[in-house]
Amino acid sequence: MQKHNSCFILHYEVRDLVIRIIVILLGFICEVLYTPPLFLYGILNIGNATGIAIGVILILYGIFAFAINPLVKRIWKVTVGRVIVSVIAVIIILCIVAAVILSALIIHEATGSGGGDETLVVLGCQVRGSSPSLMLRERLTAAQTYLDEHEDAVCILSGGQGSDEDISEAQCMYTYLTEHGVDPGRLIMEDKSTSTRENLRFSLDIIQEKGLNTNLAIVTNEFHEYRASVIADKLGINTTAVSAHTHWWMFATYFTREWYGIVYEWIS
Repeated sequence: MQKHNSCFILHYEVRDLVIRIIVILLGFICEVLYTPPLFLYGILNIGNATGIAIGVILILYGIFAFAINPLVKRIWKVTVGRVIVSVIAVIIILCIVAAVILSALIIHEATGSGGGDETLVVLGCQVRGSSPSLMLRERLTAAQTYLDEHEDAVCILSGGQGSDEDISEAQCMYTYLTEHGVDPGRLIMEDKSTSTRENLRFSLDIIQEKGLNTNLAIVTNEFHEYRASVIADKLGINTTAVSAHTHWWMFATYFTREWYGIVYEWIS
C-alpha cells in the first residue's frame, strides 16, 4: 500500500512538473512573439503590452505554482475567496472566448479577395521620413500585385501627412508604385485623411466625383481588414479585401491590438 501511494505521489509530481514546464514555455513563446516590435523599433502598444503581460504571468505562474496553488486552495475555503476566484475565472474564460471570436472574424475577412472590377483603395500607414515603413511596403506589394493582375483597375492611395512624416502617405505610396512600374494614370492620391474612417470617406468622395466603381477593394494588412469592413459598412460602402501579408514579428502585436480596435468600433 505504501509503495502504491509513493508511486501515485511520484506520478502527480511528474505531471505537475510537466504542466509547469509547458506553462513556462508558453510564456516564453508569448515573449518571443510580442517583444520584437519593442526591441527593434521601440513600439509598445496595447497589443504587445497584452501579450508581454500574459507571457510574464505564465512564466511566473509556472515558476511559483508550488506556492500559488496551495494559496488558491486556502482562499477557496472562504466564501469571499470563492467568489473572488470564481469571478476571476469567469473573466478569464470570457476573455478567451472573446479572443477566439474576434480572431475568427479577422481571419474570415482577411481570406476574401477582390473580383477585379472594384476600385482599389490602399489604406496608408506610417511613413519614415519620405520612405514607406515595412507595414506600408507590405500593403504596396499587395496593391501592385493586384494592379498587375487587373490591368483596368484604378487605385486610390489614401493617407495624409503625420507630424513626424516628411511627405503624405499618399505621396509616398504614389512615388513607390510609380518607381515600381505602375502607370501613374491609374493612381489617384487622397492626402487629407488621418484615420481609417477618413480614408474610406474621403476616398469615396473622390470615387463618386470621378464616376468610378463605388464597390471598393480595400488593401490593408490582414489583421486590419475586418475593422475596415465594419467602418465601411457604417458608411454604406460595399467592400472586399485585398490583404497584405504581415511579417511574423509584427503580426501578433497588431493582431492582438486589433481585438481592442474592433470592440471599440462596435461600441462607438
